[in-house]
Amino acid sequence: MAENDKKNKKGQINIELDEKVAEGTYSNLAIINHSVSEFVVDFVSIMPGTPKSKVKSRIILTPQHAKRLLKALNDNVNRFESAHGEIKDYEQPPIPLNFGPTGEA
Repeated sequence: MAENDKKNKKGQINIELDEKVAEGTYSNLAIINHSVSEFVVDFVSIMPGTPKSKVKSRIILTPQHAKRLLKALNDNVNRFESAHGEIKDYEQPPIPLNFGPTGEA
């Protein structure tokens, strides 16, 4: 039996999820930037009538992990739509992104 336990544990990762992280953070905007070596995804919660919003969470990924995330999201959206119907993408007015003063030459 101990040998079976070793086989089952081989290749598995033990991941902990603490209470604070498990609560999650609401986001209705993701801003994505990239360089040669990383993708940076900033998650923001913008509320109507509020002139200023803050980044609630930032995730930094290698290009390989960004591609894996893209594939995983695509697979999950496809499964969701198969079960619940197409997700409608409503047009929204563009959100002006102002991260500070603009550069001048």
